[in-house]
Amino acid sequence: MTAIAITSPGGPEVLRPVELPVPVPRPGEILVRVKAAGVNRPDVLQRQGAYPPPAGAPETPGLEIAGEVAALGEGASHYEVGDRVCALVPGGGYAEFAVVHEDNALPVPPGLSFTEAAAIPETFFTVWTNVFDRGRLREGETLLVHGGSSGIGTTAIMLGKAFGAVVAVTAGSEEKCSACRALGADLAINYRAADFAAVLADKGIRPDVILDMVGGEYVAKNLKVAAMHGRIVMIAFQKGSRFEADWMPIMLKRLTFTGSTLRPRSVAEKAEIARALESQVWPLFGAGQLKPIIFRTFPLAEAAAAHALMESSEHIGKIVLLT
Repeated sequence: MTAIAITSPGGPEVLRPVELPVPVPRPGEILVRVKAAGVNRPDVLQRQGAYPPPAGAPETPGLEIAGEVAALGEGASHYEVGDRVCALVPGGGYAEFAVVHEDNALPVPPGLSFTEAAAIPETFFTVWTNVFDRGRLREGETLLVHGGSSGIGTTAIMLGKAFGAVVAVTAGSEEKCSACRALGADLAINYRAADFAAVLADKGIRPDVILDMVGGEYVAKNLKVAAMHGRIVMIAFQKGSRFEADWMPIMLKRLTFTGSTLRPRSVAEKAEIARALESQVWPLFGAGQLKPIIFRTFPLAEAAAAHALMESSEHIGKIVLLT
């Protein structure tokens, strides 16, 4: 099969097509003939040598796939050969075939293409576990999302609105802010033109939940703007994980400051998220209330170009590779 290899740590050009054996599903796993694979920031970090795959995971990058079940491992019984599935994988997504534990796979939502389905797992798993599980977002509360036009951000906007929250976002241009508002964001702040903390203060907005993938100086601002009993959830540190901040607001406002990673979690932990999505979110796809935002697709062999686009931050929504 054709797969994309990281030939050495470096820029997008180190991604090269190679021929690898088709993987064999182990007990409880399914083999998926990949039709599409999502591109995500962790893939970029892995390519740069900063985010190695978990023990036992393939070296091939790629954390989310969609395709058809091609074979079943011993004891796998949730799906049949030919079923349309999308899945969260610990690695190996940039390939014509990939294996995944059946508990970390979900049926492709009705009416969605493989391209759209491949844009779901990484962002929806991430947003659900961080905003709704760790962040405990409730109807009527206010959610602030940094990076609102990213794959994570657009997903957070859609899910936040679907579950009755007021949603504010930050984004890096007026075009991106407009796209966020079109998705349902109640407030979109161009962080290149204004200080988000000042804008929120002027409008009297105190976020109950803050989803932050930026870090750096944003941490102190998050502590400042959060509501009483607010929850700040870190999922990345694009501006660095070392920073200085006044932590007194945690005590005075009884804040929760937390965070998580998704990739290293166990099959059982990811399965729990999958089941929550299937019961709480999948019906919204079927009803036409949710649809992934696809910015651009690339052939699998052009993974390097897809990574270059990801690093440019010009995209709004998801980038997807097609096999």
